[in-house]
Order: sequence, then structure tokens, then C-alpha cells
Amino acid sequence: MEKILRQISAIGIRTEPAPAPDEALRERSALGEDILRLLGRALAIRHVDAGSCNGCELEIHATNNPYYNLEGLGIRFVASPRHADLLLVTGPVSRNMEEALRRTYDAVPEPKLVVATGDCACTGGLFGESYASLGRISNVIPVDVAVPGCPPTPARIMQAILTAVSARRRTPASPPPDSRGTPS
Repeated sequence: MEKILRQISAIGIRTEPAPAPDEALRERSALGEDILRLLGRALAIRHVDAGSCNGCELEIHATNNPYYNLEGLGIRFVASPRHADLLLVTGPVSRNMEEALRRTYDAVPEPKLVVATGDCACTGGLFGESYASLGRISNVIPVDVAVPGCPPTPARIMQAILTAVSARRRTPASPPPDSRGTPS
């Protein structure tokens, strides 16, 4: 060890200089800017697995990693559908999950959005409709945006969320009903 320390003191430490900071790495993606511009606030998402193989769930988890940084865009996942603005549903609807999916949809306050994520959620996938499966999500609840792919990439999932929010923004809100239940 003494020999190594003498050599270090005689020669000095020789390494390459640290790289200069790159400002391009600090810029937000165009997708992130669109999401922030359209939302103007945080978006709360409730994820529902209606019977998937968990391939789509892995990609959804990837949206929260440092590369995609979904939370940095003001989008977060919540545990309760009562706090959610959007349902992100994966998998074909198994018969055992039908009622749970309907109850979750009913618990989300208006205006609510639904994004069907993955081939199974969009079309029933290889499971289709059978004694154990009701098939695609739209057979049970209304769907605003469908994201095909087995599984779809995190960027496609984020684009679907943006599409759902931007479509809702373009649709004018209907006037609130008066006391007799008719629009005013």
C-alpha cells in the first residue's frame, strides 16, 4: 500500500476532466409540455387491472421512472377512485372483475375519463370473450381512448393520457341541470 501511495504522490491523479453541463438534458420533452399546457393542474389516475397478464402493468410502472417522470408532469396515481380523474384499465374483463370495474367507474367523479391500455383491454386480445372473460373494456364501461400494443410502450401510454385529456378539453361542458333535472 505504501508503494501505491508514493506512486500517487509522485505522479498525481490523472483522470479526464468532468464533462460540461448540457442544458438540452434539462429541457422537458414536447409531450411533457403538451400535458402541462392542457392540464394546467395535476391529473389523478386510478389504475384497474381487470384480469391482465401484468405486461401492461410493467409498462405503466415504467412511466414513473426517472426517464419518463410522469409525476414530474403533474400526473399521479391515486389509491381511491373517488380521488381520480382518469381510469387506466388493463386486461380483458374477467367475469370476477366485472362488478368491481363497474363500481370503480361509478365511484370516479364527473367528468371522468377511461383509457383502455393494451390489446387485451382494446379487443379482448387472445382471451377474447368466453365463459371466464367478457373481452374488451368497452363491453363493460365506456372508453374514451384505446391504446393498442402488447404491451404498449410508456410513451404510448403517456400519449393516450394526453389524447384523453385534450379530447375532453375540446368538448364543451353541458350546462348543469336545474332543480327539475332538465338542462337550463
